[in-house]
Amino acid sequence: MKDDQYSGLEFLEQPSEMEMSRRDFFKTAGAGIYVLFTIGDSLVSWQERQGIPQRSTPTDFNAFLKIGEDGRIACYTGKIEMGQGVVTSLGQMLADELDAEVESVDMVMGDTDLCPWDMGTFGSMSTRIFGPALRTAGAEARYVLLELGSEHLKIPVEQLTTANGFVIDKTKKENRVSYAQLVKGKKIERHPTGKVSVKKPSEFKIMNKSLTRRDSEEKVTGKAKYAGDIRLPGMLYAKVLRPPAHGSKLLDADISEAKEVEGVQVIKEGDFIAVLHKYPDVAESSLSKIKAKFDVPKSDIDDKNIFDHLLKVAPEGKVVAKEGDLQAGQNGAKATVEATYFNDYVAHSPIEPHTAIAQVEGNKATVWASTQNPFTAKEEVARELGFASQNVRVITPFVGGGFGGKTRNLQIVEAARLSKMTGKPVQVAYTREEEFFFDAFRPAAIVKIKSGITDRGKINFWDYHVYFAGERGAQHFYDIPNHCTTVYNSSWVGAAGSHPFATGPWRAPGNNTNTFARESQIEMMAAKAGVDPVEFRLQNLTDKKMIRVLKTAAEKFGWKPMKGPSGQGFGVACGIDAGTYVASIAHVEVNKTTGMVQVKRVVCAQDMGLVINPEGATIQMEGCITMGLGYALSEKVVFKGGEILTSNFDTYEIPRFSWLPKIETVIIENKDADPQGGGEPAIVTMGAVVANAIYDAVGVRLFQLPMTSDRIKEALKKT
Repeated sequence: MKDDQYSGLEFLEQPSEMEMSRRDFFKTAGAGIYVLFTIGDSLVSWQERQGIPQRSTPTDFNAFLKIGEDGRIACYTGKIEMGQGVVTSLGQMLADELDAEVESVDMVMGDTDLCPWDMGTFGSMSTRIFGPALRTAGAEARYVLLELGSEHLKIPVEQLTTANGFVIDKTKKENRVSYAQLVKGKKIERHPTGKVSVKKPSEFKIMNKSLTRRDSEEKVTGKAKYAGDIRLPGMLYAKVLRPPAHGSKLLDADISEAKEVEGVQVIKEGDFIAVLHKYPDVAESSLSKIKAKFDVPKSDIDDKNIFDHLLKVAPEGKVVAKEGDLQAGQNGAKATVEATYFNDYVAHSPIEPHTAIAQVEGNKATVWASTQNPFTAKEEVARELGFASQNVRVITPFVGGGFGGKTRNLQIVEAARLSKMTGKPVQVAYTREEEFFFDAFRPAAIVKIKSGITDRGKINFWDYHVYFAGERGAQHFYDIPNHCTTVYNSSWVGAAGSHPFATGPWRAPGNNTNTFARESQIEMMAAKAGVDPVEFRLQNLTDKKMIRVLKTAAEKFGWKPMKGPSGQGFGVACGIDAGTYVASIAHVEVNKTTGMVQVKRVVCAQDMGLVINPEGATIQMEGCITMGLGYALSEKVVFKGGEILTSNFDTYEIPRFSWLPKIETVIIENKDADPQGGGEPAIVTMGAVVANAIYDAVGVRLFQLPMTSDRIKEALKKT
């Protein structure tokens, strides 16, 4: 990315939270070709499908591309890069539609002064929702260049083509003009007309080709800047007094000893107490000198009885899918399977903790922050400081993992508040203990299923109830004539008083829970029918895409038909997330003495439509499989009331390299279909595929995630 990427763009101070006036934009924009576009319709459609409150989107534009006088191309978007690789794949889309070198494309992302409003980066939306709009804008810009080339070369547009940043005469290749020459001294603004077609897959030169991630060298060499790497003159490090449990109230605090430390500044405003110093270790040491008393609310709720509590406080259910007659199906069933599935709270535990640096000068604030939603953070800071929205700028450097957890911006607000109080730049960086305490965990949840099969092995009824995980992944894709799916609490955010602390989205929110329950139930039904689990799924599927994905995975694995449990340790699971179809097959070994599980091999096949960067998609699949081993086997939050007893990685075990199986991925070619999400789908099957493989290995069924060694030993004792 060039140092002068921001030249000519000082104009981007928005008149309101969302709308960027086209008139103001164009009045102050520098020379170049600008194509302004919005993702409004696609976004509203996505919100409807997710069942989340709809937020109006800018009607004029919320992203734009620029072709500058130097020939460089830039896309300005509120999306951010947090490891998913969109800084590369979005650049590929734009470069291909413009027939430009991918190296000539700059992605300017997540800066609220430079980029138009965006709702945030989550839900695997960047490629499948933002990407098509970006391609359309690129195609429009290419046509503008052809028109300019026609004027310059004095030949009809039909006689021209584009390649490598040039408009070229088809009949005389040396007769050409560069994009930079065509733009020089001009200021042209367009919106996509819808009349210019994007490229067909047969025309791709850059899309659907594997590229090394453009941020890889920066990250490997340590040059990449994260929020915690920002240093400002006179910056202070802040450590904030934290309560021992959620819901605690500060009764008294003696700060006298902390104030005696040389160079330390102690801030106390109501219950908010912070210690600041130019060295973080001094600030932390000084914080420990504060003698605080808290009123901690008493609660009998803990990680062992939470499910009873949740069932008691669950809201009324909402039917989200229904067909046929459940009672008629049950009457016609040869065999019935009824089970209840549970999952514990799971933390996001990103490598990079929540971090922010704020600098407040007069009535303006600039914040460098680790966040998935910089525009939400901007509004939160403005409200906290009492500033006009346009006086707050949030800059998002690289983000070291989010997984849905960095949609909360508590550290950003705290840094801004402290900077205003001290008149100096302030950094707030969570310790690992704070990261766990303030996390919005993946919610504990329950799924109850009752289902039945005919004497021919066909599923003839399916009664599904999910509590607190939400709708994502709850609706089945099997051919079942009589079914009903009921959701109690339609999202991953609990109703007031349901959870003892905050909950929120966690990579493919809800779908991990729902797929674990659904695919475990399917495997139990296959065993009841005495049918091979792959064959059982195939005979109950009519969805051709899912059939293809499952058959592809089975072929890659070398699946041989069997009835479970076979003792071999093989498991199967299928799922759909973010528009992508996925099937996984795993091989595990279980130590019956220790209860330890070693996942030896995972084959994962997915159909995600058009794949922009196959190498990037493969990396995301591998990351999902690795991360999925954690929620499947070890990750759980231990708590007592509002007290979080899990405070670091000594008590919260994430996957280690020694755990990793042989991972084989297959991306099914489907270039003619729209691109779908790739950052989450492969994770949704991991709980179920491992559970099913454990059952096949030792004949015990685990109904609760994570499937720890203690839970496996306990299950084995009962056999």
